[in-house]
Amino acid sequence: MIIEERKITVGEVCEGYFNDAEEGVVGYDERLDIRPKYQREFVYKDAQRDEVIRTVLKGLPLNVLYWCKTGEDTYEVLDGQQRTISLCEYVDGSFSVDDKYFYNLPADVKKKILDYPLFVYVCDGTDSEKLDWFRIINIAGEQLTDQELRNAVYAGSWTSDAKRYFSKTGCAADALAGDYLKGSSIRQEYLETAILWAASAEGKTIEGYMSEHQHDPSAVTLWNYFRSVIDWVQAIFPKKRKEMKGLPWGLYYNEHGKRTDLDPKALELEIQRLMGDEDVTKKSGIYEYLLTGEEKKLSIRAFDRRDALAAYEKQNHKCAICEEEFDFEEMHADHIKAWSKGGHTTPENCQMLCRDCNLKKGNQ
Repeated sequence: MIIEERKITVGEVCEGYFNDAEEGVVGYDERLDIRPKYQREFVYKDAQRDEVIRTVLKGLPLNVLYWCKTGEDTYEVLDGQQRTISLCEYVDGSFSVDDKYFYNLPADVKKKILDYPLFVYVCDGTDSEKLDWFRIINIAGEQLTDQELRNAVYAGSWTSDAKRYFSKTGCAADALAGDYLKGSSIRQEYLETAILWAASAEGKTIEGYMSEHQHDPSAVTLWNYFRSVIDWVQAIFPKKRKEMKGLPWGLYYNEHGKRTDLDPKALELEIQRLMGDEDVTKKSGIYEYLLTGEEKKLSIRAFDRRDALAAYEKQNHKCAICEEEFDFEEMHADHIKAWSKGGHTTPENCQMLCRDCNLKKGNQ
């Protein structure tokens, strides 16, 4: 890992400055991606932005900036994006501070701003070294997400194109699957989710997947996979419900996407039944239960202590199966008629079993 400290003036960073909502933000004679295409749209409020300029005018130090090397002499801002944009926008004449635009300032004050030295740490090394370093540095301001860190490490044509699909407000992923995804597109959470699903299908980690595809010319393969996931979800579970949001649909698709026994109409009837079942305490688990048959995904309501104590006394402190006597804390409240066979969590369906008998019954 190579970490180089540099002093770069505001004037140098502002050289060739270009800011476009679609094409991103560049500077430093077009060698610095200040905000790559479709990255986070967060911007400073006016008071924060103005304070950056006042700090420079007073000659006080700004916090260190962090850049990631992406080529022989090209870079991407890891931390310090908003400070950099504030400086460039002010020099570009986009806003005033204390009623003065940059072009209104005396020549000596302009020179003071343009000659102001920015302290920059430039990082270069292996992918794993960059990730480790990015995660341990004390990044000022709003913390970067894990995926934003990965985007810096694996910067390239593929990552830029993937951001186009997944990393902008109103992006294609948001329009297609916003009802199924949790988090925020501009914080890279949609992108992280899509890559996690695709990587899992190939037995890879997110980092491994991004490393493999870093220099691909486009991310259309990832996008087509993501669309296949959502198309499958909408075909199998056509009725949208709030409980569907944030579920790992890609992981379900990877395991069950080729099944031919999933009947959408029958599944919908079962969803309606389970949604109305008071014993099902985790409604979002219904979808995985219908795919896997694992009852534990539903978190079936347990008997409360009052009902358990009543059954314990009724049984004279004895296990309902082996009829041995046990202390209350050594026993488990159990459904006489299993929930899966129509039994409910009601006092009349409660029996107390010792741990061994309860375990044996559960394994049958």
